[in-house]
Amino acid sequence: MIRSMTGFSSIERQYEFGRLSWEMRSVNHRYLDYGLRLPEEFRTLEADVRTCLGRYLSRGKIDATLRFFAAPGAIGSGLELNRDLARELLEAHTEFAELASADEHVEISYLLKWPGVIEEKRPDPEPVRKAAMELLVEAAIELQAGRSREGEQMARVISERLVGITAITTRIRAWLPEIRDGLKQRLLVRIADLKQPLEPGRIEQEVAFLAQKIDVDEELDRLDAHVEEAYRVLELTEPVGRRLDFLMQEFNRESNTLSSKSVDQRTTQSAVDLKVLIEQMREQVQNVE
Repeated sequence: MIRSMTGFSSIERQYEFGRLSWEMRSVNHRYLDYGLRLPEEFRTLEADVRTCLGRYLSRGKIDATLRFFAAPGAIGSGLELNRDLARELLEAHTEFAELASADEHVEISYLLKWPGVIEEKRPDPEPVRKAAMELLVEAAIELQAGRSREGEQMARVISERLVGITAITTRIRAWLPEIRDGLKQRLLVRIADLKQPLEPGRIEQEVAFLAQKIDVDEELDRLDAHVEEAYRVLELTEPVGRRLDFLMQEFNRESNTLSSKSVDQRTTQSAVDLKVLIEQMREQVQNVE
């Protein structure tokens, strides 16, 4: 079953460390394109996010936004004294004071400013990032499910147009004998009005020439073949948007030829109706993954 390239998903979950939420939107695009908005502390996940989405999506412009709201006190930064460095500084101070034969008190405020004496201790970010990736999988599955549901509706619309195309080709086939006979009768009337007789066999030649000129059996056969192929493609589980787009071009090619060969008002109108159905299918196909 075909899938649409248009979809939306939003999923949010509360954890001990805070709340994570993913929001994703997708629209039609020639290829698979990403627009990612990640908090600064999640920037390292960008490549993993692209890889994950690529497992579920093959075409479309995907806008994915991750939001993180830390729980109060759960993931805040902490300060830690570098005891080894502090001891070295105190020993150096004492040694320097002895060498200077001076009795100087240690200025703690100065020592605290020494680079590396106070270290910022950050919690392990791995659990938060792991949770974000697991939640991303759920959001991607939800997005694809929505695209599949819309794809089912699109498949019904396309199938209805295919039924209409088959009905048109069936009617044209039924009209062809009458159209050919009428063309022959009009030709005979014109010949009868001529003052000079034609060469033997000329009438048959002219009739055969005109019959060949307006022959649309080949175009009708190809239209039927395209309809059959479209039905087959609609049942495939793989992405088929590009294949359907090519089929729409072939439908248009045959309908244009059918219109150019028309010598009857009925077939002319049928060619117009055929173009309308093909255009309606093409509009749907432009959004197929």
